Amino acid sequence: MSRTAATASILHADLDSFYASVEQRDDPRLRGRPVAVGGGVVLAASYEAKRRGVSAPMPEHLARRCCRDLVVVPPRFDAYTEASRQVFDVFHDTTPLVEGLSIDEAFLDVSGLLRIAGEPVEIAQRLRARVASQVGLAITVGVARTKFLAKVASGVAKPDGLLVVEPDRELEFLHPLPVGRLWGVGPVTERRLHERGIHTVGEVAALAESHLTAMLGRGSGRHLHALAHNLDPRPVEVGKRRGSIGSQSALGRGPKAFDTLEALLLGIVDRVARRMRRADRVGRTVTVRFRYDDFSRAARARTLAFPTASTTALADVAVSVLRAERGTIEVRGLTLIGLSVGNLSSTVLEPEQMLLPFGRKDPSRLDDTVDALKDRFGAGAIVRGSLLHRRAGFEVPKLPD
Repeated sequence: MSRTAATASILHADLDSFYASVEQRDDPRLRGRPVAVGGGVVLAASYEAKRRGVSAPMPEHLARRCCRDLVVVPPRFDAYTEASRQVFDVFHDTTPLVEGLSIDEAFLDVSGLLRIAGEPVEIAQRLRARVASQVGLAITVGVARTKFLAKVASGVAKPDGLLVVEPDRELEFLHPLPVGRLWGVGPVTERRLHERGIHTVGEVAALAESHLTAMLGRGSGRHLHALAHNLDPRPVEVGKRRGSIGSQSALGRGPKAFDTLEALLLGIVDRVARRMRRADRVGRTVTVRFRYDDFSRAARARTLAFPTASTTALADVAVSVLRAERGTIEVRGLTLIGLSVGNLSSTVLEPEQMLLPFGRKDPSRLDDTVDALKDRFGAGAIVRGSLLHRRAGFEVPKLPD
């Protein structure tokens, strides 16, 4: 079989308003009501709230202004992680070819199941029914010949829908859609296209690739030209390892003491470094991400001389980046801070190879001791002193590394 399926046999399954749906499932009083999950910042909104203009990552006070009867509930990440595990059990019971994108969505390749499980649409119908009956959540499924088009189909079918795009009507379905449906078109690219009178995918497809690359750059232009013609040869990849490991915390609006931000970033470093060690990964590139009060974003990266998973080494770099950004933060405010480590390797270095900045060696096996205690007694068993009595922000749960 070619890298691109000959039939519509790739499923994109996406849980509807995942966090808010779990809250409505677990508390019948919330069903049918506009619900936002968060505190200070909206992390997720139910469809009832979305129809009233509430969206993530909207500040809570603006969300309440859009929707006077909005019910805001604090996040319960353990509940979301468990619901995700149950849904992925259904995915893996459906087909061995599952590629998770996040805790609430995945691609499934069912091209080899025709004789034993029926047509892809029948498989998708059973999957939706099982998730509803076994997990109590609604899930939308798009079915198409390519991963890109399956994801587009699920977006069009939301909420709680099923849409199959057959090969003979792919472009008929795709071309009337707004350019924002193209994978990789964010607000900036969408605005640039609109300024040139380009509003639909079909209008993108009508442009020569050279025209798009001149307008958007070589990488983006070639990417959008291919997607506008539904050229997407990527297979569903099983067991694909992350290119980076990271975490972020939403902070809410309002002034924050700089030492509080520094402490929160160190808490994020703790989480990321521990995940790296558990996944037997080391990395060289440390990126700190910021979202300001005006919703603009920035990313600052530093590359180490040697790959490491040492908490101390990563913390030294992250804190230096944060301090360099202090002036901007004090002027513009901060609503989110995150950190990721890239240039990952599966090679676990010996302690003497884990060089810290300025040539300092990792002084002890403290990381291993902390990991062991957290594994035995829970993640909250040991907390940095700087984080005591401070809210650590929200850490969104992720797929295993």
